[in-house]
Order: sequence, then C-alpha cells, then structure tokens
Amino acid sequence: MERLYPSLTVSLPKLRENTRQIVERCRRYGVSVCGVVKGCNALAPVARAMLQGGAASLGSSRLEQFEALRADGVSAPFTLLRVAAPSEAEAVTELCDTSLQSEWDTLLRLEEICARKGRTHSVIIMADLGDLREGFWEQDELVEVCLRVENKLPHVRLLGIGVNLGCVGSVQPTVEKMNDLLALARRVESAVGRKLEVISGGATSSYPLIHNGTMPRGINHLRIGENILLGKDLQIDWHIEDMDYLAMDTFTLTAEVIEVKTKPSYPQGQLCIDAFGRKPHYVDEGIRRRALLALGRADAGEVESLLPRDGGVRIWGASSDHCVLDVTHSAREIRVGDTVDFSLSYGNLLYLTEKNDIRIVYEEE
Repeated sequence: MERLYPSLTVSLPKLRENTRQIVERCRRYGVSVCGVVKGCNALAPVARAMLQGGAASLGSSRLEQFEALRADGVSAPFTLLRVAAPSEAEAVTELCDTSLQSEWDTLLRLEEICARKGRTHSVIIMADLGDLREGFWEQDELVEVCLRVENKLPHVRLLGIGVNLGCVGSVQPTVEKMNDLLALARRVESAVGRKLEVISGGATSSYPLIHNGTMPRGINHLRIGENILLGKDLQIDWHIEDMDYLAMDTFTLTAEVIEVKTKPSYPQGQLCIDAFGRKPHYVDEGIRRRALLALGRADAGEVESLLPRDGGVRIWGASSDHCVLDVTHSAREIRVGDTVDFSLSYGNLLYLTEKNDIRIVYEEE
C-alpha cells in the first residue's frame, strides 16, 4: 500500500539551477564541482539534475548508491567520499573511478585487485588539517605515501590530495587552511616530480571562500552536496548574506494533520524521559492549539530541524510516528485532513530519502 503522506516533492529545475549557480562561481576560480548525492540517497533524477547543472562528477559515501545509479543508467565519473574499508576494496574498483584514501594497507589492497583485473583506479590522498576525521596528521607521512603510490603502485593512480573540514571537529575552512593544503600539495609535487591534477579543498563548508571571493588560486576541486540540495546551512546557520541565488525550497515535505485539539503546553504529571530516552525542556505557555501530524522521528529524524512553511507554526515535539505542532498563531486555520509543508535540513533529507514508504514526487516545472 502506498501512502499519500508523508510525501516529498522534488523540484528538479531548482536543483539544476542551484548546481549551475555554484558551478559557474567555482569556475571563475578554476574549481570543478563534484556533486555529492549521498544526502538524498543518490536519487537518480537528482543526480541527473546535478550533471545537467554542470557538476563534473558525482560523489557519495555509499557504494550501494553508485550501484543503484549505474542500474538507473546514470553515467558520470563516481568518487567514493568515505575512506574505503579494506573489505570494500574490490567493490571500490568496480563501482568508482576515484576514491579518497588515507591508509597504505588499503592502497596496497587496491593495487592487488586492480593488477589482477587489469584496471586502474585513481585516489585522492587525504590530509587532516585539524578537523580530526580522516587523513594523515603527519605531513611527512602523507608526502611519503604519495611518493610510494606514484612509484610503487602502477595500477593505483595518484590524482591529488584533499582535505575535509567543518564536519566532525567543526573546524572552519579558512584562507589559511587552504594555503596550508596548497603548501602541502607543492611538497607532494616536488617529491613526485609533476603537478597534481586535483587539490580538493573540502565540501559545502568551503564554498563561502568562493562566494566571498577569497578562495586561494590552486584549489581546484570541491565536493558539494548540501549547498546544492538544500542551500540552507550557509544561508541560515552560517548567516551568510547575498546567497539568495540558491533556492532553499528544492525539497518539500508534506504531512497530514490527524488531530487538532486545545491542550496545556506543559505536560501534566511527574516527568521522566521521552520515547527516545531524552529529558526535553518544556515551557509553560498556557493553553495552546495543537495539531498532530502523521509524521515522526522514524520518518524525518530530528523533526525539530524541519522548517514549517506556514507562518506562526512551531514544532513542539515528536515521537516515532507523531509530530506535535503549536498552531495557536498559525497564519491559516489548520484542520484535521489538512496538510502542512516543510523545508528540510540535511539530516531530515537523509532520513526521508532512505525510507521506502515516503512517496516522492518529481516536479519538472
């Protein structure tokens, strides 16, 4: 049985235009864009929209997503963005053109498989410049590994080096960090005796350097997902102005109202924990009008990060299958059977597109 709601409406023209806007601005600095599709479970129409908008390649952290894209006939250079596990090495060589790498043993495993199969695989060696996720911390070690890849692994091709910032350690990409990466790239180039094809300066969090016109020349590759898919983080969370050339209503979540009641705003009785083991903080605002949605954390993850499109509507709380809205000051009267629309945050999109019971509607116009 297919449910009508919750549903997810995808504007393909807005996704194409978001991609085009970003690609054109990156091109001014000699930067190519890898369109990252992991945030939407690599939906094939979205991947095609990124390519039509000018993305030079597609990236994901999930090998099964590349497998699905190939099955859907999407043709593009594919880049694995999560450092490969040794157990995935064979699939990496079959499904991806390029992968990010940070372990010599895994590089040896890739060489062994590629030699056996008579193929080559390109790698971007990752440097850790402070975010403390993947990558070589010791720069001498990174240079040495790059030299070994260049001279000792004939079937593994050193494409370049890269960095990740603004994720686990929330370290901001800055001009100084990009210059550190460039200096490291120059060391690698001196060691291997040639120019690197790719110096990958990060993800959406590095895009402000393009937007502000401060990206150092020499960084020539970015891996951009959220800024194309949703355009929200930099505009809302980072408070970056003048980025309204990116649409934030590319994906629309629609949920159905199943109850509307007037109730207290503070729970009545002795409080313990909620269904997810949390102790929420409640504010007593008196009697409020509340709307219950057939939508919950099992569908959208952290529902508190959803952005209601209706003025005056607030998210009060949620359980697995229910979301409670405060609609006391809603700009319209909300009744049982009505629907409510939301814009998404990245985590919401991850959850929703992984579900097989969320109806997805693609809009061309």
